[in-house]
Amino acid sequence: MKILSERLRGLREGIKISQTKIANLIGTTQTSVNRYETDGATPTAETLVWYADYFDVSLDYIFGRTDKPQGALYEYKPKFVQSSDEMKHFVEMCFDPRSPMNDRLKQTLLEMLSESGGAK
Repeated sequence: MKILSERLRGLREGIKISQTKIANLIGTTQTSVNRYETDGATPTAETLVWYADYFDVSLDYIFGRTDKPQGALYEYKPKFVQSSDEMKHFVEMCFDPRSPMNDRLKQTLLEMLSESGGAK
């Protein structure tokens, strides 16, 4: 798969790391990495997962199913602790009471948490 080869090469070149260095990290040879990047060989599933983890991208991205490194179905939704009293106490501690923006920042954050279901 040409797109796979291009993505692997692009990831490596993007952080300016040599094929030899990647090979050492994976536990293979520079020749193997070169073959992955020139469409001469297909990496094992284990190697592809290593690439995804190392470069913090999805396998969807590596396989060319999406141009978004996070993946086609990735949807980041931070999880908030449901204990609103603990979260409110944390927010109180985060802001300096002497700051002129303290009340406004605190209120904005509490509203955001409330909208997401994290602080009721």
